[in-house]
Amino acid sequence: QVQLVESGGGLVQAGGSLRLSCVVSANMFSVGDMGWYRQAPGKQRELVAGISSGGSTNYADSVKGRFTISRDNAKKTVYLQMNSLKYEDTAVYYCNWGLGQSNYWGQGTQVTVSS
Repeated sequence: QVQLVESGGGLVQAGGSLRLSCVVSANMFSVGDMGWYRQAPGKQRELVAGISSGGSTNYADSVKGRFTISRDNAKKTVYLQMNSLKYEDTAVYYCNWGLGQSNYWGQGTQVTVSS
């Protein structure tokens, strides 16, 4: 059973920073693709950033230049460094690990940005 555990969310003022972490209990962590998603109240879940097994990254236009995704295969952990946070970044953030046709989600961590 693959489990994903997120941490690092919280309350921060606009312009501040947070770093989210997601630990994945998967033996084949390094060959899977990782993503951070978020869901704000009343909105659909959206992809924020992704990183492939090879290290290629992609970002939503709304976070480019402010957020950075990275992974540490030895620690089976993916990170999301969030800088210059805006009120509209407020959401529950979820990490996702995918390998082939399998997809697994974490329980989510709340990020609240006060204006």
